[in-house]
Amino acid sequence: MDITFAHSIWTVMMLILFIGIVVWAWSGKRKQAFEDAANLPFADDEPHVSQPGSMKTKSEEHNNV
Repeated sequence: MDITFAHSIWTVMMLILFIGIVVWAWSGKRKQAFEDAANLPFADDEPHVSQPGSMKTKSEEHNNV
């Protein structure tokens, strides 16, 4: 077995793997799962509500002391 033949087989195997991953990623079954994953950073269980007066400036803290 020649090293060139081994490299050729390795290249063909990697090409088949790449095509398989592309088909898997672009399949219609995975679309909803990928959309859900893409929207995870925007999902929030509880909205953050700032409390009135919770963010005071340094001058306001100094005047209240």
